[in-house]
This record gives sequence, C-alpha cells and structure tokens, in this order.
Amino acid sequence: MVVMTCLSLFGFVGHSYAREAHGLHPPVQPIPAPESLRPCCAFGHNLHVSALNIPVPLYQPGNVLTLETLGHHQYNDSTFGALKNLMGISEERNGLIYTRRGGFIDIAHVRDTADNTLYLFSQIYPQLGQEGRIFFSNELGLRRIQLNRFTPPAEPARRYELAAWLAAHLAWQMAQWHEIAQWYGFESVPDFPEEISAFSPEDLYSNLLGARLAARVILQGEANSLQAYNQAMDKALHAALHNLEAVDKKGTEQRFRDVDGEWWDSQRRVPEKFLVLNRNYDVGDRRSPTPLASETREPRPLALPQRIGELTLAQLGELRIYPTNDMKALPAPETFYAPHDFPALAQHAAATDRVLLQKQKR
Repeated sequence: MVVMTCLSLFGFVGHSYAREAHGLHPPVQPIPAPESLRPCCAFGHNLHVSALNIPVPLYQPGNVLTLETLGHHQYNDSTFGALKNLMGISEERNGLIYTRRGGFIDIAHVRDTADNTLYLFSQIYPQLGQEGRIFFSNELGLRRIQLNRFTPPAEPARRYELAAWLAAHLAWQMAQWHEIAQWYGFESVPDFPEEISAFSPEDLYSNLLGARLAARVILQGEANSLQAYNQAMDKALHAALHNLEAVDKKGTEQRFRDVDGEWWDSQRRVPEKFLVLNRNYDVGDRRSPTPLASETREPRPLALPQRIGELTLAQLGELRIYPTNDMKALPAPETFYAPHDFPALAQHAAATDRVLLQKQKR
C-alpha cells in the first residue's frame, strides 16, 4: 500500500517537493515492457520524404498538434500499437506542439519515457533493494539496467517514492542513450538512417517531461492499472502543456517558419541529416528548453532528484550498454558504456557535426 503524494511538476532539484498524504492505493502489478518506441516526428513542418513505399519512423503527415488533438494515451505494450501510431489510426496522437515556456515538445518522446518509467517502476518496486537486471532490445549495444543491492527505507510511502524516482531516473538514461545511438547509426527500420533525429532540439526536454509526468502519476496513486495510468496520463499531459502555455496550430506552424533556415531547412527532405540544423547535445538531467530568440516568456526548467532521503539514485542502479557485433560508428567499450560516458559521446557528435555543417556552407 502506498501514500499518495502531491508533486510540483516543474523546477530544478533543490526546490521543495510537497509530500502530503492523501490516501492509500495498491501499486501497479508487473506489466509487459513497452514493445517499441513510438514513431517520432523529424523537426520541421510540412516535411517531404525522399524514400517511397518505406515505413518512415521519423515522420507523420500533419505532425503539428494542439491541446485538443492529443487523443488518449495508450501504454505502448504491442508492436500493433506502434503500427497504429505510424498509420495515424491510434487513439493517441503524436507530433510536435510549441509551448511558450517549454519550447517545442515532441509528444512521442513524452509518452515513450513515461511508459518506460511505469514499466521500470512495476519491475523495481516489488524487489526494491535487491540486486537485479532488466534487459531491453539492442540499440547498437545490449541495453541492460543494473540494479544494485541496498537497504531501502522501512516506511512504505518512502519505499514507493524511491522506486518511482529510481524508475524515472533509469527511464531518463534510456532516453539519453537513444539520442546517442541514433547519431552513431542505430536504425529501427533497416537502411533508413535516423541521424536526422539525433539530439533534435526538443527531444530530451520532452523525454524529461515524460519521466516527471509518469513519476507524478505513480506518486499520486494513479498507476494501479494500465487503464488508470492511461487516463491519468491524459490529464497530466494536458495540464503540463497548458502550464507550459501551449499555442494553437497556427502558432506552432508560425514558430517553425520563424526558425526555418536556422533550426531546420525546409528545402531538404526526410531522412537527410541536415534537414535539422540546430541540435542540443546536452545530455544533463537539469534542463531548460532550447530557446527561441523571439520568445519573451520565461522558460520552465525541469530536473530529476539526485537523492531521495539519504540514498543517491545513481548508486542504486544504472543503464549499461554492452558491446555487440553491429555497433555501426560507435566505438566498442572495454566493458560497457554507463551514464558517465554519455556526455563525451554526445560532445564528440557535436564536434563532428560542427565540422560537417561548416563544410556544407562552403
């Protein structure tokens, strides 16, 4: 049983988190892992695709959303669900929406990290404090969550809180790695490069928002079933976008036009890498949205807690990437990549892209 918790969604760590008991709720039972990531949108508007008759994971017609067109969240536990998203017939809608205090938000990234948070919570909470491993499909390397042995808090509410934030922490690491893997050659559809989407300016802020939304839903006792979680995510996502001051469809389209030639190139086609001109290579978990020069509203920062009580989350578990036989441009690690390796891999990507963009301008 768990105590419901009220949380502040926005703010850097160091700001207080309100923890008021509201009632007792049973936690969600172990659930299937998310089958695959949702098809996300390449950055831009009215995009064109250079490949015909190929499922395109980075593009959906009509990729601009509004608060009224989000549809209904569906925990992504089947390949069929991902296909419905790709075909545009899912109950949920995914695309891009501009918010005045959160910049561009990629809704697929929000939903994916939220679902990974819920899944990891369902696996971690029953065995909290025990050593364990959770495996995921390969992204260039073998992805494995390593859980370390520790003594969890005795109080049930604190155990629940710790499991929720540890799940969010690890889901965030999975999002970090996905950006890195895309840049180094990962392809979810064979022979369809995804470098165009790597470190897109809206991606990781959107992922972090998803981790925090899921943690909030869990800690408010609204994750005791997938149906309850889906309904709670609808409300939480809508409220967060409203709080971030989402604009209407014309407003998002206008923001895309405003940064055409600076953030993206409307003359290029998906999947050309430098259709996206501006990328955010920062993989840190204290984030502000990538700023538009024309935006006058104060941005909303996001962060994850580093510690819960006396326990440091980074010491309790981490994502590890083990070498495989098909790592594309990714150098094989001596043993495995861990989160402390991620910034260097991202900065190598940034330095390489700067050189390539300079050559293109000559």
